[in-house]
Amino acid sequence: MKEITLTSTIRLYQKEELPADEQRLVEKAMEATRNSYSPYSHFAVGACLRLSDGTEIIGANQENAAFPVTLCAERTAIFAAQAQHPELPVVAIAIAARNSEGFTAEPVSPCGSCRQVILEVEQRYHQPMRILLYGTKGIYVVDSIRQLMPLCFVEESMK
Repeated sequence: MKEITLTSTIRLYQKEELPADEQRLVEKAMEATRNSYSPYSHFAVGACLRLSDGTEIIGANQENAAFPVTLCAERTAIFAAQAQHPELPVVAIAIAARNSEGFTAEPVSPCGSCRQVILEVEQRYHQPMRILLYGTKGIYVVDSIRQLMPLCFVEESMK
């Protein structure tokens, strides 16, 4: 037997330690939580992404009584970006969440489906996407979705 150890680097910042453009992305993700339609979970998630030309696009989770047709904030933003600007890669995305008590203390990480979509976007444009996960205690920052899912399923996996 051989043991393989995988490690990820996640940096923890306070908002004021981030560059101004990333602070703005986080603030817009926080604002986007107001666009959430979450009458069932009461868990509002917002995302704001930046394209390579500087365009910023927001997304918010959209629930449905039939939960499988619910969409997460990350995917609403990414799909809107790809529909409107398919030629431009996504270079960064910020994600924030709040419940009935306010914004979450710990950063909220993308679900498995969103991680796979982010991975596909990185593959499509051949570049990583910087990910900022907001929590009131701090912001987790990773330079690629591969930091959050080091064993991932990509096109090369099928060869």
